[in-house]
Amino acid sequence: MRKKTFAAAALLAAASLTLTACGSGDSGDSPVAVVSEDTARKAATVLDQPFEKPDLVLTDTHGRKYDFRKETAGKPTLVYFGYTHCPDVCPTTMSNLAVAKKQLPKAEQDALRVVFVTTDPARDTPAELGKWLKGIDPAFVGLTGDFSTIQAGARTLGISIEPTHKDKKTGKTVSVHGTQVIAFSPKTNAGYVLYGEDASVDDYTKDLPKIVKGQNP
Repeated sequence: MRKKTFAAAALLAAASLTLTACGSGDSGDSPVAVVSEDTARKAATVLDQPFEKPDLVLTDTHGRKYDFRKETAGKPTLVYFGYTHCPDVCPTTMSNLAVAKKQLPKAEQDALRVVFVTTDPARDTPAELGKWLKGIDPAFVGLTGDFSTIQAGARTLGISIEPTHKDKKTGKTVSVHGTQVIAFSPKTNAGYVLYGEDASVDDYTKDLPKIVKGQNP
C-alpha cells in the first residue's frame, strides 16, 4: 500500500481530477462509465491539513433530519458521495467498505459510521436509499436532500459532483461525481485520510483498525 502526505491546496487540485461519469440507460442498454483520475495516488492519502467536517443537514433513510456534524461527532466516520443507480464504482466502493467493516471486532463495527450521500437526490428518495443500502450493510447511513446543499458539502471536501442529466447522444441518464472516500478521526473530527476508487477490500481491512482509533493508516 502506498501512502502519501499532501498539502490541502495541492490535494484539492488533484481531487478535482477524480470524476466518474456513470450512465444507466432507460432502455436497458449497457451503462456508460468513463473515469478520469490521478492514478499516482494509491490507497490511503494522509493529509497534513485535514478537511473540516462539512456542515450538512440532510434527510436519512427513515425520513428524519440528519445533522452530519452532530451525529458523527467523536466517532470514526467514512463518507462517500454517489448514487444508487450507479452501475459500477458506487456499489463496488460500498461493498468493499462493508466487507472490510465485518473484519472489525463487534464494538468497533458499532462505533464506525459509514455515510453514503446521494449525488442523485431526485431519484434517491429515503426509501430508495434504504432499500439499496440494506443489501450492502443495513447499518450504513444513507442521506439525501437538496442537490445544491449536497454539492456544496462535497465541494468542501474537494469532491466535485454535477447534476444528473441525460446524455443527448445516447439518451442515457448520466451522473458525474468524485469517487473519493474521506475518513474522519474520532479524536479531532477532521477528515484526515483520503481514498481513491482503486482502494481495495484489503486496503480498507488493513486500515480500518487504525482509523477507528484515529491513528494514521
